[in-house]
Amino acid sequence: MRTKIVSAAEAIAIMRDGDTLCCSGFGSNGVPVELITALEKRFLETGAPRDLTLLFGGGPGDGASGGVNHLAHEGLLRCVIGGHYGLVPEVGKLVMENKVDGWNLPLGVISHLYRDMACGLPGIFSRVGLGTFVDPRLEGAKVNTRTQGDLVRLMEIEGQEFLFYKAIPINVAFIRATTADPEGNLTCERESLTQDTLAIATATRNAGGLVIAQVERIAEYGSLNPRSVRVPGILVDCVVVADPENHMQTFGSLYNAAYSSEVRVPMEALGAMPFDERKIIARRAALELMPNAVVNLGIGMPEGVALVAAEEKILRYMTLTAESGLIGGVPQGGLNFGAAVNADAVIDMNQQFDFYDGGGLDLACLGMAQCDADGNINVSRFGSKLAGAGGFINITQNSRVVVFVGTFTAGGLDIAVEDGRLLIRKEGRAQKFVRQLDQVTFSGAYALKRGLRVLYVTERCVFKLGEEGIELIEVAPGIDVERDIIAQMDFSPIVINPTLMDERIFHDEPMHLKDALLSISLADRMSYVSEKETAFYNFQGLKIQTRMDVDAVRGTAEKLLQPIGKKVQLIVNYDDFRIDEGVLDDYAEMVRDLSERYYTTVSRYTTSAFMRLKLGEALERRGVAAHVYESQSEAGRSKL
Repeated sequence: MRTKIVSAAEAIAIMRDGDTLCCSGFGSNGVPVELITALEKRFLETGAPRDLTLLFGGGPGDGASGGVNHLAHEGLLRCVIGGHYGLVPEVGKLVMENKVDGWNLPLGVISHLYRDMACGLPGIFSRVGLGTFVDPRLEGAKVNTRTQGDLVRLMEIEGQEFLFYKAIPINVAFIRATTADPEGNLTCERESLTQDTLAIATATRNAGGLVIAQVERIAEYGSLNPRSVRVPGILVDCVVVADPENHMQTFGSLYNAAYSSEVRVPMEALGAMPFDERKIIARRAALELMPNAVVNLGIGMPEGVALVAAEEKILRYMTLTAESGLIGGVPQGGLNFGAAVNADAVIDMNQQFDFYDGGGLDLACLGMAQCDADGNINVSRFGSKLAGAGGFINITQNSRVVVFVGTFTAGGLDIAVEDGRLLIRKEGRAQKFVRQLDQVTFSGAYALKRGLRVLYVTERCVFKLGEEGIELIEVAPGIDVERDIIAQMDFSPIVINPTLMDERIFHDEPMHLKDALLSISLADRMSYVSEKETAFYNFQGLKIQTRMDVDAVRGTAEKLLQPIGKKVQLIVNYDDFRIDEGVLDDYAEMVRDLSERYYTTVSRYTTSAFMRLKLGEALERRGVAAHVYESQSEAGRSKL
C-alpha cells in the first residue's frame, strides 16, 4: 500500500519560488508549527524558496515570534494577505515597513473565499467591509504604499452596493489535524477547532496545488471512523508527523481535554473576576444580555462578559459563540482565545460566518481602541502598529445589537470604587475618544443605515449611536461630566439628559442578573416585525400564576395587534415558561380567543418535553392548533 507520510524536509522541498502559501491556524489554535519551521529552515540554509505570497485568516501566531512569525524574512515573502495580524507582529512589521506587499481583508471574507475558490469561482460578493478601510473608496484593504492592484472592487447589483473580493489561487497549503492514516485521511479529535481545513484543502487541490498536513500520530488504514474524517485523503498530498513541542493544542495550552470537548468543566471552576475597571465594564455590558440570545464576544475586554454571566448564573439562558466556529459553552481568553469549554457544537469557520453574515447574531460585544464623534471605531491599525480587522467587521456590521467596550482612556489609568462611587485616581495617558481615527474598522453611518443598536461602554459612562453622532446616556456615580468625561475627549459628544449607571455595577457583590433577565415587561417581550408580517412573543422564564397575569398577556397582545388591522403570523418562545395549574384553562381560552381574532398561523416552541405535553393538551381541549415544537428553527419553518 502506498503511503503519504514523509518528513517535514521532504514535504517542504516541493515548494518553489513565487508560490502562494495558505497557512491554517486561528490565532494560537492549531498552528502547523512543524511545517512552518521547516520552511524557515530551508530558506535560511539555501535561500529558497523566495518571493512567496502568504495567505492566512486568523493570524496563526503567539503574539511574539512563534507561528508564521518564523516566516518574516525579507526575500522569503513578497506579499502578505491576512485577516488578523495581532498575533503575528513580525509579519506585520515587514508589511508596515513597506518591505512586502500587504493586504488586510475581513476574516469572514477570507474564510468564504476558501470555500468559493474550492468551487472554482472568481471571488465573492459581500456587503462586509462597506464604509470601512476595506472599501475601495477609503483604502481598499491595502496596508502600505508599495501595494498595487486591486483585490477589492465596489460593484452595484440591482441597486445595492456590494464589494467583490477577488479569488487568490493557492499553490501550497499547510493544514493541521490530529490523526492521519497512510492514505492521508485526517481526523481532528484532539484539536480545539476544525477551522477551515477542509475548505482550504479543497480550494488548493482544485487549483492544482499541493496540500501538506501536519498531524501528531498515524493510524492504520481503515481504522478511522469515516464520520470522524474531516479532510479526506483524496485532498491530501503528504502527511508530516510533528514533534510534540510543535503540535501544542494552543500556544497557551499543551493539551486541554476540555478544549477538544472530551470533558466538561464545572462552571464553578471558572472563578470570578477581580473587582476592577474591567469587571465594571463587563458588568455594564452584561446588562445588555437577553434571554435566548445568540451572542459573540470578542478578544480582550469582552471576555469578561462571559465570566460575569457565569458568576451571575445566567449562561444557560443564552448561547455564546466565537467566530472560530464555537457555539455554546464559555469562550476562552488570552492565548487560548478561539477555544471554549463546554461547547454545544464546533463547526467550520466559513459556516459560522454564514450564520453571522446572514444576521444570526442578536448581540455582539467587542473591544474599542479609538472612537470618533460619528461613532466610527478603529481596532485595526495604530500608527506603525498593525493589528488587523479579524472577524470584527463581519460581526459588527451584521449583529442586531453591538456593544463596544473599553476603558475611557488608556495607558496608566488608575481607578477606585468607594461606597459605590467611582474615583479616577490617575487618568490614562492616551485618549480613546479622538477627532480623527487612524483607520475606520467600524462605520457608524453604515450601522445607522442598517438600523443597528450601538452602545459604547466604559468604566465611567455609556454612549449610544444616534443620527447626530454619539450621545452620552449614562454616567457612573461619582463622575463629573465636564471634568472626567468631556475634558478627556478630543470632541464634544451630544449631552442631553444622561442618567446614572446601574448602582449594582459598583458594589463587589452579585448583581442578581438572573432575576432582572427573566423579569422583562410584557411589552418588551412582545413585538411585531412588519416586513415579515410576524409577531414574536418571548415568554422565556415568564410565570403565569393568576387570572390577572392571563389578563395582562391578553391586554398587551391586543394593544400590539389591534393597530395592525389584519391577522398576522405568530411565533412564541415557551422555554422555562411556568404556569399554575389553576389558571391553565383560563390561559388556553385566552390563547383560543386571540388566535381567532389576530393570528393566521401560530408556532410555539420549548425545549421542555413536559411543557410541550402540558401546554399542548390544554390548547387541544380548546380546539387550538396544539403542536409545540422543540426549537425556534422548527417553529419558524412550521405553517400551523
